[in-house]
Amino acid sequence: MKNIRTTLTVAGTALAMAVPLVVATSVPAFAAGRDGVCESGEFCYYYNSDNAGSVSDFAGSVSNYGSTQPDCYEFKSAGSGQGLCVKNNAASVWNRSARTVRVYYNSGYEGAYQDFAPGAKGNLNTTLKNNDASHLFLGGNQTPVDDYDGSSHGFYAGQCTAFAAFRIATRLGVPGFGNSWGDAHWGNANTWDDAARTAGLPVNTTPTVGSIAVNDVSGTYGHVAYVNAVHSDGSFDVEEYNYNNPTAYGTRSHVRVGAQAEFQWMIHF
Repeated sequence: MKNIRTTLTVAGTALAMAVPLVVATSVPAFAAGRDGVCESGEFCYYYNSDNAGSVSDFAGSVSNYGSTQPDCYEFKSAGSGQGLCVKNNAASVWNRSARTVRVYYNSGYEGAYQDFAPGAKGNLNTTLKNNDASHLFLGGNQTPVDDYDGSSHGFYAGQCTAFAAFRIATRLGVPGFGNSWGDAHWGNANTWDDAARTAGLPVNTTPTVGSIAVNDVSGTYGHVAYVNAVHSDGSFDVEEYNYNNPTAYGTRSHVRVGAQAEFQWMIHF
């Protein structure tokens, strides 16, 4: 977002937009489809080695499994380990999806990792066995399309923040997202990475499809964009509002994240 404030200024006094308080939910985004049965299209953890014990099934990427009940992703089916949190308790996997899935040692898609090809069954290696904290479905790039409905979600309609909020609500499973989500004030684009940390979201420099890219150093108010594709060289594509096209849709390809790059941070919902 360039040269557009997310606050109104009257006689030198900044007036924040009035938005309703939105309470963050701890219900996992994919909880509705999780039943402890490893079905086609899912990535599944097993409590024991050799695909034995209780099962925890996932239909998409998860950046943090959570560590305690009742808010963690747990092993669902009958068998050894049922009801325990998946984080740091899994020993083997079955990838029944059509995409390679990467298991990470740390939350937020960071640290040591192990890849499982489509259809692969296997044990986690000695580094990751009982030391699993997140997993990422690789690939899955999305075709850019201007589907923005003009809503504000507590920001100014037609700005980069409003478009990003719309995508968070409609594609990332956070329908209540707004300017006060997660007990944080999101405000201008250049404060989104700080707000995300306050809300407990992973913030790093790893681009993934569906992450929100943040530029917190450019201009007065910064810029945010939606990542719709990631390439093998580490670059990525974004969809955005109010960047090259004032209060309108645009795209950029093969941009990068880093201190001197187009974006500095990635927020993962």
